[in-house]
Amino acid sequence: MQILITHGSMARSRVLHFNRWQLLGGLAALTLMLTLLSGTVYHFVFLKAARDGWPVVSQIMKLMVRDEFAQRDRFMRENLDAMARKVGEMQAKLVKLEAMGERVSGMAGVKPEELVHIVKPPEAEGGKGGPFVPANSPSLEQLNGLVGALDEQTEQNTDLFTMIESRLLEQRLQSLMVPNSRPVDVAVGSGFGFRTDPFSGRAALHTGLDFPSEVGTPIKAAAGGVVLTTEDHPAYGHVVELDHGRGLVTRYAHSSKVLVKTGDIVKRGQLIALVGTSGRSTGPHLHFEVLVDGVPQNPAKFLAAGNAAQRTAAATAKARKREQDADR
Repeated sequence: MQILITHGSMARSRVLHFNRWQLLGGLAALTLMLTLLSGTVYHFVFLKAARDGWPVVSQIMKLMVRDEFAQRDRFMRENLDAMARKVGEMQAKLVKLEAMGERVSGMAGVKPEELVHIVKPPEAEGGKGGPFVPANSPSLEQLNGLVGALDEQTEQNTDLFTMIESRLLEQRLQSLMVPNSRPVDVAVGSGFGFRTDPFSGRAALHTGLDFPSEVGTPIKAAAGGVVLTTEDHPAYGHVVELDHGRGLVTRYAHSSKVLVKTGDIVKRGQLIALVGTSGRSTGPHLHFEVLVDGVPQNPAKFLAAGNAAQRTAAATAKARKREQDADR
């Protein structure tokens, strides 16, 4: 870029040469000077005019400040109203959760007195009062207090559901440890109680259930537990005993092959042996026993409870499905 400077018709002209970077630097310096000048004018002129009350400039400044404050106040009010709506929605959801917690706690067997200190903390006794302040438009402090209360209530509900979950898990574990699942899916051949002994012909107590099956039929654990023993017994043949805790033991006798070893942890329905005719047996079958503290119990009662639980679960699932279809 070139700039030609002349002083008259007879004067010698001067030519100034500027490259692109010099031109950009000059523009940046000019912009900086104008910015500083505008800031100085604003500080020393407009602010002084507003403080000293100059006739025209002070009115303009007041209008600008008033409009800025009005916009800021409107923005904060809109945000506070939105926060108030959100807090209201959170309160409604917490009320529903609290009602649900009370219903589920009853199903889990949690007593109401155990929930008093969790859901509804006791209030202090004595007089109450104070001025009436209508809650037409909540302030920021009020919203902060509501959010703090909601946070505390959320923590209480979390503790409540944690307790309920623990109780439900405990009940589930207990149900998993009860031998109410059939070890072999066949009809019972000989029940629990007194019968004619097949070898001696005399009346004798049959301490379990016999499930006649072909050799090699899978034998499954009636409940989860720990393998207590696997041995060859003169009467029971190849036998497996499972410990389910609380003095509860199941025995699976006359098998042809044992598939677990002592100390193994098994779950309900896991394959533990195969049907055979070992020991004191007249033919291939599973002899299944349930013992509580070493005393034989009628396994049919446990299996009947399992069948009833399965029917109840199936009925509940069908009812829930009908409700979902009706809601659609």
